[in-house]
Amino acid sequence: MANPKVGHINFINCLPLTYSFYEDGFNQGLDIHAAVPAVLNNDIVNGRLDVSPVSSIVYARNSEQFVILPDVSITADNAVQSIILVSKKPIEALKNDKIILTAKSATSHCLLKIVLNKAYNAKPNYYIRIVDMQKIISDDATATLLIGDDALYAYHNQQEGLYYYDIGIEWKKLTGLRMVYAVWMVNRDFAKNKPELLQLVYDRVTRGFKNGYKKKVKAIHTIVYDKPFTFAQLDDYLEVIKWDFTAEHEKALLTFYKMAHEMNLIDHVPEIEIAEVFK
Repeated sequence: MANPKVGHINFINCLPLTYSFYEDGFNQGLDIHAAVPAVLNNDIVNGRLDVSPVSSIVYARNSEQFVILPDVSITADNAVQSIILVSKKPIEALKNDKIILTAKSATSHCLLKIVLNKAYNAKPNYYIRIVDMQKIISDDATATLLIGDDALYAYHNQQEGLYYYDIGIEWKKLTGLRMVYAVWMVNRDFAKNKPELLQLVYDRVTRGFKNGYKKKVKAIHTIVYDKPFTFAQLDDYLEVIKWDFTAEHEKALLTFYKMAHEMNLIDHVPEIEIAEVFK
């Protein structure tokens, strides 16, 4: 039987799992495909992956084909550090300005649109573009949304004269809830027809995050010399990001979906269906 095809986000926010996959052998029996969220989103929707972390909005748009792997997500309660709006003017002054959205994600786009509309009554013009980190805001735009390692770098290297907003903080201020940025999505046919392989993926992913987090110091040392961050910055970030998924997370995720639906960013509010596994 072929190994299950499993997506993996190659951002620092999944470092504990990356460490477990490649240092402690948790990838054995799995066919790992590492990429940025936008690529993984496309790959699983188009049948190239069996299970993958996806931008959480992607599940809402494709729930007929997929279920959610239990007990795992990428989440933060308040600050997230890795979804950052960089702006030439204060956030409350943004109205119909041009805002550039990173091409690397999908949930962050919806999250920003919800925050700006509902908290600041803003209706900017949005454009998706690959961002040049040497010039984060192009001359023709007022602000740029960054995610992942790019956002984390901008967060720690703020330029004078620009405004920086952590969108996790903005979401918390708006709703009082944590934010679920990504979930692990499972193809329904795979879940139904290959339950033993689904169980393998579930065990490796959930145990992998726990194992890697326990070995956080070792995990950070595998990347700190190749990344533009200090050990302390990475250590702090891996305390901000969490990887669980409980009833509280489901409530927060449904709130996000309801707001997205109100703004016509998705065409319906999906039921959250969880894949069946042994725990």
